[in-house]
Amino acid sequence: MSYEDQNVREMICTCCLHIAFNSKVVDCVSAERSPNLKVRQGSEVVGMEAEVTQKVPEVLCEAAGQEDAAGTEQASLTDGESTSAQPAAVSNGEESDEGKEMVEVKIIWNKNKYDLKIPLDGTGAKLKEKIHTLTGLPPAMQKVMYKGLLPEDKTLREIKVTNGAKIMVVGSTINDVLAVNTPKEVIQQEVKAEENKKEPLCRQKQHRKVLDKGKPDDVMPSIKGAKERLPTVPLSGMYNKSGGKVRLTFKLEQDQLWIGTKERTEKIPMGSIKNVVTEPIEGHEDYHMMAFQLGPTEASQYWVYWVPAQFVDAIKDTVLGKWQYF
Repeated sequence: MSYEDQNVREMICTCCLHIAFNSKVVDCVSAERSPNLKVRQGSEVVGMEAEVTQKVPEVLCEAAGQEDAAGTEQASLTDGESTSAQPAAVSNGEESDEGKEMVEVKIIWNKNKYDLKIPLDGTGAKLKEKIHTLTGLPPAMQKVMYKGLLPEDKTLREIKVTNGAKIMVVGSTINDVLAVNTPKEVIQQEVKAEENKKEPLCRQKQHRKVLDKGKPDDVMPSIKGAKERLPTVPLSGMYNKSGGKVRLTFKLEQDQLWIGTKERTEKIPMGSIKNVVTEPIEGHEDYHMMAFQLGPTEASQYWVYWVPAQFVDAIKDTVLGKWQYF
C-alpha cells in the first residue's frame, strides 16, 4: 500500500469515529485539518493531498446524510409504534362517555326505580339500550314515556330532558309474555302428561279394595266401543267407594243428578258438579270407574264403580252441560 493511500484510509477512519460519537454532519474543514495528513516529498505529494482532500468531504457528507435519514426513519417508526399501541390500551369495544355533557335521570319500571347517568346528546334509542342493561327489558318491548312517548331518533337535549327527570317505562320481559300467552291447550296437555305419569286409578289402594270384590251380579250389561244415549231408567247395580250398591238417576227436567243408596238419595244440581273423571277398569275395559267432583277440590269426588262403557260419554255431556233430550 502506498503512503498516500494509507493517509486517505486514516482520514476516513478518523471521520467515521467523529460521526459515531457526535451523530452530526462532520465538518468537512476539520477533516481537512486532520493531523494524520502529512506533506511529504515535495509538490507531487502535496498535489495528491489536495485531490484527496477535495474527495473526502464529499464522501463524509454523503455518509452523514445517510445516517441522518436512517435516524429520522427510526424515529418515525418509533413514534408510529407508540401511536398505534395507544388505541389498543384504550379501546374496550364501547363508546366512551368521557368529556361528554351528562344528565342524571330516574328510570321507573314495574314499581322499581333506577338511577341512570347518560350523555345529554344520546338518542332515545341509546336510552333504551341503557334501560335494557338495567332491567333486562328488551328495547323492542319498551314503551318509554317522558312528556309523551319518547322518540328514538331524537337526542335527550332535543327532548329537553333535565337532571332529576323521571322517565316511566312500560313493558314486560320475554319470560313474562310467554307465561301469560301460553295457550290453554298446552297447559291442558302438560296436566294430562303429568297425570299419565301417575299410577292408574284402578291400581291405587283406595280403589283396589272395591274392585277386588269383582263385578256385581246385577250390574247393567256393557257394550265395549259403543256410545249410547242415557237410558230412560236409572243406572243401577254399581258400587260406591264404601262398597255399597248405588244407582244414578238423571232428572233432566230438574237439572239434577240423583245418587241413591240403600240409606238415602242425594239430589245434586248438575251445575254444582265441577268435573267428571273416568277411567276404564283394567281387565274389564267395557266398564269404567267414574268420579263426580262435588266441590272445588278432588277430596270432594264421589266415586262410582262398574259404569257401563257405552254410557260414559253421555253422562259427561249431560252433567257438564251438553244436554241430550230423549
